Amino acid sequence: MKENFSKYIDAILEQHKSFSEIPKHYYSDYNVKRGLRNADGTGVLAGLTAVGEVHGYVLDEGTKAPIEGKLRYRGISIDDIVENCDKEDRFGFEEVIFLLMFGELPTRDELASFSRALAAQRTLPENFAEDMILKAPSNNIMNKLARSVLALYSYDSDDNPDDISTANLLRQSFELIAQFPTLVAYAYAAKKHYYDGTSLVLHNPNPELSIAENFFYMTRANHRFTKTEARALDRALMLHAEHGGGNNSAFSIRVLSSSNTDTYSAVAAAIGSLKGPKHGGANEKTLKQMVEIENNLKDWEDEKEIYDYLCKIVRKEAGDGSGLIYGIGHAIYTISDPRAVILKESARELAEEMGRQKEFKLYETIERIAPQVFKDEKGIDFPMPANVDFYSGFIYQMLNIPEELYTPIFAMARIVGWCAHRIEEVMTGGKIIRPAYKNIMKRREYTPINER
Repeated sequence: MKENFSKYIDAILEQHKSFSEIPKHYYSDYNVKRGLRNADGTGVLAGLTAVGEVHGYVLDEGTKAPIEGKLRYRGISIDDIVENCDKEDRFGFEEVIFLLMFGELPTRDELASFSRALAAQRTLPENFAEDMILKAPSNNIMNKLARSVLALYSYDSDDNPDDISTANLLRQSFELIAQFPTLVAYAYAAKKHYYDGTSLVLHNPNPELSIAENFFYMTRANHRFTKTEARALDRALMLHAEHGGGNNSAFSIRVLSSSNTDTYSAVAAAIGSLKGPKHGGANEKTLKQMVEIENNLKDWEDEKEIYDYLCKIVRKEAGDGSGLIYGIGHAIYTISDPRAVILKESARELAEEMGRQKEFKLYETIERIAPQVFKDEKGIDFPMPANVDFYSGFIYQMLNIPEELYTPIFAMARIVGWCAHRIEEVMTGGKIIRPAYKNIMKRREYTPINER
């Protein structure tokens, strides 16, 4: 029966395409902003936020002028947050959570109290792991994460999942932020056991550890990790926590939140968005491409050979056929992506510690010459910096984090920004988000079925 239906789909596919594919010229004819972006690459202003600021260019007499990128959480530069945590030799993700959710930096006592309260929420509801994760494992952890979040609606600790009062939204947000690493760790364990045939190992979360430390503690059978590993992951979580209201997953959660739906439905939608390879899945694509490049280069230090191979990728003669050099370029940042700048230093430190300096130098070389490749091959003559995905996959690889956890780790961090944007939208948005779509289908008369 399924085979016959597949044949039916194949038979009507071309007919379907003729009604579903919109000619690109209509977008310019009707001045429609594809991807909600203007022709010069600037974003269409769709809302206001006090959560995160992504600053990558200035408008000079209507022209997009490049500048060094800046990322600010509640008005505070992420560079300053990371730098001060490094100086004090402490983990910073919990402080970022406090800042994004409450709008202010915590005192030392406030941070300690908040971290303890958050850690106490890491345990999943009774029987949830067995009934919702182990009995229905998924080969894709992001898919399992979304399904688990939707299932948590039925386990809401206050039995009031649809309440959108600020107090209830905060409670639900902190529970989800605390539980995300546990959900990911258990989904990973189930995937490894049921799909990869390994032993099933589930660890209870440890409330004495930071979020970064606890993630290693839960996902490694022997619990072992180094402080260097935990600090590197903590830094990545800090940098991925928020990126303005216009990124695809944050906009998704704002769209759903504007309808006054429940928190679990809104967060599940954001997870679905982040799963996409054009968004959160890009770090995996970057790493796969880098492995291909490494395997096809005879000399990692020969810049001419590197240049030639990158040209082949852009010409779609190599790579996945997309013509993209993954990890290079950004929709907003021009001269630099501040997250990539910080992660590059993490990558440098780890490469030196693990004897992978030659590989790190290859990354640096590609970062430097890729813009020239796009200029020569495509005539693209504007700054194209390395973005956050360029070094993050390399870092996770050096930390021995399995590839299928890369995007879920992104979700573990970004749930903070999602929740902050959801609360802001519910509190201040006021109207359901409903942009207009122009219908370009020619109007026709209905024909009775016996006359067709």
